[in-house]
Amino acid sequence: MEQIYDLIIIGSGPAGLGAAIYAKRAELKTLVIEREMMSGGQVLTTYEVDNYAGLPGIGGFDLGMKFREHADKLGVEFAKDTVLKIEDADLADENEVLEAAEAGAEHAPVIRQVVGKKETRLAKAVIIASGAHHRKLGIPGEAEFTGKGVSYCATCDGAFFRKKITAVVGGGDVALEDAIFLARLCERVYVIHRRDEFRGAKSLQKRLMELPNVEILWDTVPEEICGAEKVETLKLFNKKTGEKRELAVDGVFVAVGITPNSEEFKGSVDMDPAGYIVAGEAGKTNVPGIFAAGDVRTKALRQIVTAVADGANCVASVEQYLYSIE
Repeated sequence: MEQIYDLIIIGSGPAGLGAAIYAKRAELKTLVIEREMMSGGQVLTTYEVDNYAGLPGIGGFDLGMKFREHADKLGVEFAKDTVLKIEDADLADENEVLEAAEAGAEHAPVIRQVVGKKETRLAKAVIIASGAHHRKLGIPGEAEFTGKGVSYCATCDGAFFRKKITAVVGGGDVALEDAIFLARLCERVYVIHRRDEFRGAKSLQKRLMELPNVEILWDTVPEEICGAEKVETLKLFNKKTGEKRELAVDGVFVAVGITPNSEEFKGSVDMDPAGYIVAGEAGKTNVPGIFAAGDVRTKALRQIVTAVADGANCVASVEQYLYSIE
């Protein structure tokens, strides 16, 4: 019979690695599947993390590496693969199901089949910690100039635009933080927001409004990113006045939110209209034996510290689930 893991964790960002550390300490036979070249998730593209307890000012890349090193030190098993779907692979025979029922088990022993591009693997429980990715504007020029003036991470790429003119598109916390960060480096920063007020934290708004080299363009949306070999101009449309204008910029930083990496799991677990997997603090989805942690699940605050906590909570739920079927 194929090897059956106690737990397969999909993704190795802070949530996945947090879960892996707790699972290994709980002596669960665990496999972490990661589709990227490196573990760490979105934290790898964060220039500085100043709100992770005990490690003020640590670089995001360094923090991601510390998470992975901790997991490696404990002997966590990793595999590089892209997960396509999760299916039931009920390998239990009738006697096992009857014995489980007679023992008062809450669930029959269902085995999950995690189907990857390279290999299909089996587990008693699965934690989906696949994270999220930056939402795109979907306008002409965006894809063409990504990496040539279009960026989704100001802290990663801001240094390339020192003393230049940049634009930040968005109005949430990330957009405001990006603009504040860029204002330290750039000659001028335009903040382009489709509404007439920001959604971001009031404290960030106050800091932004005090910066002399920041200009806010309200009620405005970008229509096209233009240039020859790199970004040169940004075409804008004012929704209230109907005015169109062309803004000379060297860089465009897109901060219009994130989209959960959950497409592969549609039909496997319940999701909200935005595609986030419906799961509470314990990480339990509507399907026994499948759990969700980190940015991919429904939650109010998506931060590194809450992702790691999600991983720990999920493992506690996994243990409770596994013991209930033994």
